[in-house]
Amino acid sequence: MTEPLLSVRGLTVEFDAPPGAARVLTGVDLDVAPAEVVGLVGESGCGKSVTALAMLRLLRAPGRITGGSVRFQRRELTTLSEAEIRRVRGRGIAMIFQAPRESLNPVLTIGQQLALVLARHDGLRGRRARARAEELCAMVELGDTRRILGAYPHELSGGMCQRAMIALALACRPALLVADEATTALDVTVQLQILLLLRRLRDSLGLAQLLITHNLGVVAEACQRVAVMYAGEIVESAPAEQLFAAPWHPYTRRLLAARPRIGAPPAGDAIPGSVPDPRRRPTGCPFHPRCYQAQPTCRESHPASEELAPGRHVRCFYPEPAPGPHR
Repeated sequence: MTEPLLSVRGLTVEFDAPPGAARVLTGVDLDVAPAEVVGLVGESGCGKSVTALAMLRLLRAPGRITGGSVRFQRRELTTLSEAEIRRVRGRGIAMIFQAPRESLNPVLTIGQQLALVLARHDGLRGRRARARAEELCAMVELGDTRRILGAYPHELSGGMCQRAMIALALACRPALLVADEATTALDVTVQLQILLLLRRLRDSLGLAQLLITHNLGVVAEACQRVAVMYAGEIVESAPAEQLFAAPWHPYTRRLLAARPRIGAPPAGDAIPGSVPDPRRRPTGCPFHPRCYQAQPTCRESHPASEELAPGRHVRCFYPEPAPGPHR
């Protein structure tokens, strides 16, 4: 088996919040192999973005890592100094943040922002930096390079800002790209263009990707493996085709059933209730208040994650392989 490029084990994060610390991530395990595309999915508030920020040591107070390991290219990231982790960001792992227009610096042109990254990480300036910036624009299929490099974020469309963000992320040739809701707020045509671009980058550069999303259509289209997150835990992980064909965790089944489908009533299969507040986590399995098959054991004890088939991990006392809806 190929050694993971990224290996997360037991990652735990807490936020200081009255009346005490709130646990937002609990023992997260996650692997990404070289050139692999992994989807991290779940409802809003499940902890997907916090996972990405914690991996890159971008959490700020009141959040902090309280346990676990994050290894990238055999190197432990949680114990690196600030100077050392800065060298990993961008050069080893790059991240595309949510809301690309808001994530770009509004007072600098796209060319100026690329120049800053190239100067800091590669020591490129002047004509060499300009040539590399033009190469990056071509790589992400941004036409009219001169206009794009001289434009401010507010002068570009959402799709063009997203491509500019990807260009910034690729500037230092990372091995892993973390894309946090990379297609959110884009129309479906532009979403498809971005997904096809990410696929071409994987094929041409061998670029591993962790796609964080609540859009199961994106996962079905782009990912080879899927990790399903609920209330700060990975409750199921499996190869994408297996997970869509036969989800084992009740939360995964409800997520798939809640997808909009032609001819179905709006929100006809919506999951009742909401993700629990980390300050008031239910006892036992955190999904049991919303689970249609919860038993007394689920309310009393916390299930461990078990490998029930090769490559398939489930955190549930009563996993039930069941046919899932078609992609």
